[in-house]
Amino acid sequence: MKPNYRRCISCRRLALKQEFWQIVRLYPSGKLQLDRGMGRSAYICPQVDCLQAAQKKNRLGRSLRTSIPPAIYDTLWQRLN
Repeated sequence: MKPNYRRCISCRRLALKQEFWQIVRLYPSGKLQLDRGMGRSAYICPQVDCLQAAQKKNRLGRSLRTSIPPAIYDTLWQRLN
């Protein structure tokens, strides 16, 4: 079976899917969820630099085509610590 590669929305690094955090806009409800779900997904490296750039430049919002609530960023920051 072929490995699944994904690209970080912040640093554009290409790596295996398991190395990233996945943020999903669920279909059809449009709610945001971390790590699982069916719908539009964005992947981000679990690093401080990538998360800072994604939050500052609204890369998650543009990639998922929705507004990102602060609770999602808070959860991601807590995962770093």
